[in-house]
Amino acid sequence: MQAITSFALYGFPESHAASFALIAYASAFLKCHYLAAFTAAMLNNQPMGFYQPATLIKDAQRHGLKFKPIDITRSQWLCTIEESAEGLLVRIGLRYVKGLRKETVLQILAQRDIQPFTSIEDLKQRVPQIQKDEMRVLASIGALNFISSKTRIHRRSALWQVERVNHAAGALFEAYVRTDDSNPSSLFSPLDPMNDEERLDADYHGTGLTTGHHPMKQHRAHLNRSGVSPASRLAALRDGSFVRVAGAVIVRQRPGTAKGFVFLSLEDETGVANIIITPQLFEKDHTVVVHNSFLMIEGILQNQDGVVSVKAGIIKPFPLSRAAAPAHDFH
Repeated sequence: MQAITSFALYGFPESHAASFALIAYASAFLKCHYLAAFTAAMLNNQPMGFYQPATLIKDAQRHGLKFKPIDITRSQWLCTIEESAEGLLVRIGLRYVKGLRKETVLQILAQRDIQPFTSIEDLKQRVPQIQKDEMRVLASIGALNFISSKTRIHRRSALWQVERVNHAAGALFEAYVRTDDSNPSSLFSPLDPMNDEERLDADYHGTGLTTGHHPMKQHRAHLNRSGVSPASRLAALRDGSFVRVAGAVIVRQRPGTAKGFVFLSLEDETGVANIIITPQLFEKDHTVVVHNSFLMIEGILQNQDGVVSVKAGIIKPFPLSRAAAPAHDFH
């Protein structure tokens, strides 16, 4: 009995480590050789794992995978793989549209299989159970931009049309306000298109992710002038160097075995920087660390045996953008 007990105490962590190693190897192999399939599978099985879908997409993009945004004329419920001249790419599925019910999506797909939609009004008429808020979020994320086969519309134009088709015009004006694919002028709206920042905000608000550029990218020139190092450059810097980094907080950790130390992962358009925060600094700047989506960190680089991190000395809020995915927090 003592021998069995002793082996059990040793065998469980040993077998656990062996199985984890096998899973890690298989995952690395699939990610290296079948990136599109691996990424689509990860996105289709959320919530799971350590990172949010937005981070998985940005990591895959840095490894060369192309993504297509949600499109009412092309997307399925799940993320799918498409072929292009540049190779395989991933189309984001309608499951990521916040507030869009699965039963609504299934009816959209059924009607789309019968014949393509020709306008937002056509969508509303053929899928009568679709709610106004569902149409609004589809319009705001650009999913209705290609619903007209002859004329591409922009997001605010789609929002304008969503409001119009959800308010009865009455018999007197019904013929005037009706839109269809054969009359491009009927797709006009007086609203200006969204700019880059507004599109990013709409993407994150409506789906929690974006297939466009990372929020940090459009500010890189300013960051460079401010002495902020991109995450991808840290590995080339000398151990003990003073560095300044900034990014979106994608992970906050405060393990019970870490004696009060806090660990952050900051993501920019080039990669992820690992941040170490002492218990004293976390107590001092607790509110800043916990309640800001973007942070700027100044501290000392630790670069030893290929393990790179920054020991924080100063933590500042970095009000760069409202466009950010929720962090994976364990504090």
